[in-house]
Amino acid sequence: FNPRSPYGCAKLYAYHIIKNYREAYGIFACNGILFNHESPRRGENFVTKKITKDVAGIKKGLNEKIILGNLDAKRDWGYAKEYVEAMWLMLQRDKPEDYVIATGEAHTIREFVEEAFKIIGINIKWVGKGIEEKGIDSNERVLVEIDQRYYRPTEVNLLVGNASKAKRELGWEAKTKFKELVKLMMEADLQ
Repeated sequence: FNPRSPYGCAKLYAYHIIKNYREAYGIFACNGILFNHESPRRGENFVTKKITKDVAGIKKGLNEKIILGNLDAKRDWGYAKEYVEAMWLMLQRDKPEDYVIATGEAHTIREFVEEAFKIIGINIKWVGKGIEEKGIDSNERVLVEIDQRYYRPTEVNLLVGNASKAKRELGWEAKTKFKELVKLMMEADLQ
């Protein structure tokens, strides 16, 4: 473990305290190490929801463009409903264990943006580099801009999980693929 944010440090503390209580007091407690899990209910301060909400807003004529940070960060995004099912399965075991819950696939924020725009019939083309990069449509209208303010100072470029233990012991694996997940979120925001 190498947490790169206060949130990550808190999660690591929780992992160890759960493990300590389980071992010291025999409490039935499991750690679910859940990689990014998304749904239409995702809060608006998360990049996935920001993308789907703003792209839907562009389609509805409410927004002109979306402003993002690092487009090349890769994340392992899964469907929250399936991750809750994994948590339930953990609690059905005779012995408490710790499990990684993830899809095992990494996709960039750029891919998420492209997929969201495809759903509304727009193919994004990228021009420029770094913070000067922009996403444009076929009419060269700027729909995506980059702003340094949205870069994290200790950005982790790749986060991908290995849920093989969950598959082996719980019979759990992610079913909803990346494109389906983006579509689910977009459809909710387009309503």
